[in-house]
Amino acid sequence: MTADLQEGRMGPRACLLGLLALFVAGKCSYSPEPDQQWTLPPGWVSLGRADPEEELSLTFALRQQNLERLSELVQAMSDPGSSRYGKYLTLEDVAELVRPSPLTLHTVQKWLLAAGARNCHSVTTQDFLTCWLSVRQAELLLSGAEFHHYMGGPAETHVVRSPRPYRLPKALASHVDFVGGLHRFPPTSTLRQRPKPQVPGTVGLHLGVTPGTVGLHLGVTPSVIRERYNLTAQDVGSGTTNNSQACAQFLEQYFHESDLAEFMRLFGGNFAHQASVARVVGQQGRGQAGIEASLDVEYLMSAGANISTWVYSSPGRHESQEPFLQWLLLLSNESALPHVHTVSYGDDEDSLSSAYIQRVNTELMKAAARGLTVLFASGTTDLTSTLTSCSDSGAGCWSVSGRHRFRPSFPASSPYVTTVGGTSFKNPFRVTDEVVDYISGGGFSNVFPRPSYQEEAVAQYLSSSPHLPPSSYFNASGRAYPDVAALSDGYWVVSNHVPIPWVSGTSASTPVFGGLLSLINEHRILRGLPPLGFLNPRLYQKHGEGLFDVTRGCHESCLNEEVEGQGFCSGPGWDPVTGWGTPNFPALLKTLINP
Repeated sequence: MTADLQEGRMGPRACLLGLLALFVAGKCSYSPEPDQQWTLPPGWVSLGRADPEEELSLTFALRQQNLERLSELVQAMSDPGSSRYGKYLTLEDVAELVRPSPLTLHTVQKWLLAAGARNCHSVTTQDFLTCWLSVRQAELLLSGAEFHHYMGGPAETHVVRSPRPYRLPKALASHVDFVGGLHRFPPTSTLRQRPKPQVPGTVGLHLGVTPGTVGLHLGVTPSVIRERYNLTAQDVGSGTTNNSQACAQFLEQYFHESDLAEFMRLFGGNFAHQASVARVVGQQGRGQAGIEASLDVEYLMSAGANISTWVYSSPGRHESQEPFLQWLLLLSNESALPHVHTVSYGDDEDSLSSAYIQRVNTELMKAAARGLTVLFASGTTDLTSTLTSCSDSGAGCWSVSGRHRFRPSFPASSPYVTTVGGTSFKNPFRVTDEVVDYISGGGFSNVFPRPSYQEEAVAQYLSSSPHLPPSSYFNASGRAYPDVAALSDGYWVVSNHVPIPWVSGTSASTPVFGGLLSLINEHRILRGLPPLGFLNPRLYQKHGEGLFDVTRGCHESCLNEEVEGQGFCSGPGWDPVTGWGTPNFPALLKTLINP
């Protein structure tokens, strides 16, 4: 949808009034994101000021309506005890509910036109507007902003950002939530590559699990996953439904079809699967494949085997775009979407403004209203992330005024997503019971209160765990995560035609769990039932039924005398390290197949 901001639609008087408003803005303005942290992420460098005539693409988040009603509907349609359970909204229904008021649309469009904005595009819900301006125009429009070029990240990505806060005219305070493309750098991946464990004896060890090896393996492959989670060769998609699944890739991360084909040749011989991605939404680059993107696609398509798979590619090809925000815009502009979406990226909660976090949370609520199951990796850095707000204090624990605190990750902490933690095998070379993967993220949000669906489970953990960290380290009343877990240690991935071992992180566990949920959706659709949709209320009502409870291990945290590197520990039932546990597919299918 193109927003009609053609100058011919408004007379000279209106344009002059708009320019006058810009002049007044300097004396009567407000900051939409006063708490947005500005710290150059590690590995990024400044390349200097942007040219005044350079073109920028900025995204304006317009104020939505009826959000309380939307929240009520999501709660009802996600609760198996409600008469509205499974009766999801269409995109058009959501648009009718949340669309900005006519006054908001008119005011923002008039303001942008007066500033010289052009080629403005909206989405179906009309609550985002993306426009092109020159750097000079943008700096006049967004008082205080000063655009610079930066380069960094694994792919040496180039972005344009403002190290200084921006202000808007006060007249827009009730119309604009925030402007995207100024401050936030591309989100970080949860992926790591570990050194290979010491092999106690290599006789009879193979890639994957083969007859005669009695569960021995040299790393996690689709065969290992299928053995551990009790999938048979028949546990694949039928190919006869409109069932589909998707993953999202950012940061100039791309997958190659040839890598997928080689991966399936090596590791997909004992189950039916699809040989290629059904659809790429967005821009798929032609550069080298990224390990992250390869991992997501290969394990989503091998766990959710023989199910149509989409890839959302939001690389942020223009330097002022925020890739994660672009993904949200794509969801708001497609009427027919895959039922399951997995995302393996996140940011520290404290690095993001309240306006941004709350608006992204609303976008995830919109996805839940449409019956989408959205899974996010719990992160491998939320308790152990690199310091960005204080002087060095060891392992990278967040410190505020000299006091240590754990560091929640977002969107993992959103109450409208299912967050996936990570586990390892008790014996790294055998298909055994699982224990906590020490790098797996988890904890309690400092932004979102504990949702009602997890009240009982979290209260039980807090009252019974013998290994709680000091209460000053976390917000016990916050949204607790993860909700579930899966293996996250020692995966084989094919990227750029090379099999790569020992890839680890909740970037691996998330597509695996998502793929298994897609298989369950397949059964539901064949029975004439709606897809699972937002899973958490049902998951917590069932008290983890259908999941292997992981009760051993803790994840890492601050290296100080008080906690000595130990974060939260797992235990019986739900815990903030592995959630309710890892999938036992036949039991989970039985639990979730009923209406």
